Amino acid sequence: MLLDDGGSNGVRFGCNDSLVGLAKDAPAGMEPLPAAMQVLLTAGTDTSLPGGGPAQGRDTYNALAGSRLKFLSGTFDGTTVTVYLAGALSLGGVCDIPRMEAQLTQTALAAVDAVRAQVYLNGRPLAEVLRLDGADGL
Repeated sequence: MLLDDGGSNGVRFGCNDSLVGLAKDAPAGMEPLPAAMQVLLTAGTDTSLPGGGPAQGRDTYNALAGSRLKFLSGTFDGTTVTVYLAGALSLGGVCDIPRMEAQLTQTALAAVDAVRAQVYLNGRPLAEVLRLDGADGL
């Protein structure tokens, strides 16, 4: 995502950020969903955008970089993708709440071309976990 981009280079959401897709090589032999989630969960904080557009060379932000998350499993029924994660989130501030939700759900949707995504962390819906974490001192 591009921080405070206002939707100029992607879908505007959250704290005036833009959600942008990045093409990454999947680990060899992996199915699309686990591969996409692994790339997202193991990515660092910043990646420079490739290409020739107006965002070229801008650093992206990964709200999940400080979290310790592991992809457990996922299913796709032709419409809905369901992702199960384990671990702990590390929020950098209240703006990381919509950022984390967007990164996880949009990565899952794009990986299998789904219409709807459900993400669970430690057996609880992601939205519920983010509400609780966001209320704890942020």
